[in-house]
Amino acid sequence: MRICRETSDLSRRPPETLARFFAVFIFSIAFGYIEAAVVVYLREIFYPAGFNFPLTGFGCGPVWEQLLWTEVGREATTLVVIFTVAWLFGKSRQQRFAYFFVVFAVWDIFYYIWLKVLIGWPASLMDWDILFLIPAVWASPVLAPVLVSATMLLCAVEILYRDFHNKPLKASLMDKVGFFLAAFAAVFTFCFAGLHIAEPDYKTYFYWPVFALANVSVVALFLKCLLRADPLAVLSPRRSRDATKSYDN
Repeated sequence: MRICRETSDLSRRPPETLARFFAVFIFSIAFGYIEAAVVVYLREIFYPAGFNFPLTGFGCGPVWEQLLWTEVGREATTLVVIFTVAWLFGKSRQQRFAYFFVVFAVWDIFYYIWLKVLIGWPASLMDWDILFLIPAVWASPVLAPVLVSATMLLCAVEILYRDFHNKPLKASLMDKVGFFLAAFAAVFTFCFAGLHIAEPDYKTYFYWPVFALANVSVVALFLKCLLRADPLAVLSPRRSRDATKSYDN
């Protein structure tokens, strides 16, 4: 009787998991539109003549003083919304972590897609943007946050896939420290560039080698965690399945 019940639960998991992921994906696309719409309004208020770097008037003037902290609050509550959605859709710590990545990544990527649809910007992935204001101004070419979001999305999908097959990712304390340092390095590149957005040579302050090293480090650490959790799955999915079958027999 117990075996039948467990089999029934497993048979219901694929459509339920896909439905949850699809719902989160659709929410994130819609949330990206909301973000893009807000930015369209903000640019009309702060940069009616055009949003072009260097941003010589960034943070200056009575309009900025009135609305800057409102925008900081909006960004903070945006993170709260993303965290809440991840918490509601995830059933475990790893699922919630993965869904946070999914929402953030899809929201961020579609934010730029919607901006392109609404106002024809960015003209290219190398156009610069203000990314965030917490705890300081983040700035970079559009390509950089898109790469980060793509990495987050791929990692999240793999985590959810493994969770579905009851093979959770295994990260040691040193792995977690490595992830933190890589994330810190990426954030540093964004914030350091943000300090110089009003200068003529602003492009030189975004250090692509540091950013690339941070992104590659995250991917390498993630693969290391996959190898630790299931070595054969990383080297050959078919060999992993065959080994599992022979073990069960």
